[in-house]
Amino acid sequence: MNVKTINLKLKDFLPKDSSIVSRAMRYSTLGGGKRFRAVLMMAVAEALGRPASKVMPAACAVEMIHAFTLIHDDLPAMDDSDYRRGKPSCHKVYGEDMAILAGDALCILAFEVLAKKTDKKVLTSVITELSVSLGVRGVVGGQELDLVSEGKKISLKKLRAIHAKKTGALILAAVKMAAIICGATPKQKKALSAYARNMGMAFQIADDILDVTASTRALGKPVGQDARNKKASYPAIVGVDRSVELAEKHVRLAHKALSIFGGSASHLANIASYAVRRKK
Repeated sequence: MNVKTINLKLKDFLPKDSSIVSRAMRYSTLGGGKRFRAVLMMAVAEALGRPASKVMPAACAVEMIHAFTLIHDDLPAMDDSDYRRGKPSCHKVYGEDMAILAGDALCILAFEVLAKKTDKKVLTSVITELSVSLGVRGVVGGQELDLVSEGKKISLKKLRAIHAKKTGALILAAVKMAAIICGATPKQKKALSAYARNMGMAFQIADDILDVTASTRALGKPVGQDARNKKASYPAIVGVDRSVELAEKHVRLAHKALSIFGGSASHLANIASYAVRRKK
């Protein structure tokens, strides 16, 4: 699960010219990050007895998509954050116009990589999973709900819906894409989907908690953003202690879903645990 290998492959796929948009794409994609979704996809391959190389192009495509969502998420019209991964956000370096274009270009490049590098037998299914995760049933829909809920008191059920779309949808898509590429059985796909849904929820609850408890230096972006932007969060609705309990509950459910894989899913289990124990 080598992050350095992922970064080298990403660098190969990204444009190498000196245009502003290309530089912005490289700045936002290669400027740090845990490569969480790519590592997750490689762990799925391992659980299914396949080499990590089998999912590498798709994993890079998902990382490009993630970078695209972060660029747009940081824009003044969205979550309005000046820092990302400990550095100025893309729009602070290249301007809002170029940042928007860079995000759009990354999204398009991700689908180009998938089209060129995915086995044609599963290409339609893989592209469908990613497309659904990004649209109104996924990231875009989650961002809309997030924006229109600012300054309002919302239920825990609605907050779950926001998190499931805005963060969980891409995590679920990454797992399902890897499962499809690696030829998982229907039973395996069902188990992996249950794992991804619970792990994704735990990951976002942990994000909410870190926004309250972490330092800006550790997190690499301003803390207290949820409160400043009057966004709903788990700590705001149920408190930090209860939020921790709920995150750990989802981790247990994620681990339970992996039981059919035995020891081959140890990395997936560790990733779920990491989702709530991380400090950034």
